[in-house]
Amino acid sequence: MVAVRADRRVERRVGAVARLRTTTATSAGGIVYTVDGGRPYLVIGLRRREGDRRGGTWTLPKGTPDPGETIEATAIREVREESGLQVRIVEPLPSISYRFMQDGTRIHKTVHYFLMEPTGGDLANHDREFEQVRWVAFDEAPGILTFETERALVATAQGLLPAATRSVPDPVPTRASRSTEPST
Repeated sequence: MVAVRADRRVERRVGAVARLRTTTATSAGGIVYTVDGGRPYLVIGLRRREGDRRGGTWTLPKGTPDPGETIEATAIREVREESGLQVRIVEPLPSISYRFMQDGTRIHKTVHYFLMEPTGGDLANHDREFEQVRWVAFDEAPGILTFETERALVATAQGLLPAATRSVPDPVPTRASRSTEPST
């Protein structure tokens, strides 16, 4: 906080807030969707980190770019690593920005997301960043995803799906599960 004294000199507060460093970070990821029995599903993962008081967070796959990597390439690679699925980008989605503290540094992070379709792979092949990866119906995602910003993004993505897949006619998939389809 800054205070202006009567003699017009500016006083800066001293303390923990004044010592914080600020930086930016960028990540990319995706909402991978499929349709089974007319019902749309997306991939989410459970991430547990040391000191997490929530018992973990259900979130979308995302991660940090490697040097020289495009945002699109990062999203495809991170989704493949974290979900075990090979994917292709269908279209860009809105980015999410948020702030958090880590090791005494204020970080402003922007995550670029893409709507994606699976082209192969298997959820069992996900890396260790997620403890668990699963398909969840779009209409069930708001009750599972931890972060409001991701719940809102999922609603936006659902609105971009082909019209025939937006409705939910059956509560249970009708086809047998395959590695790139949801399982119940």
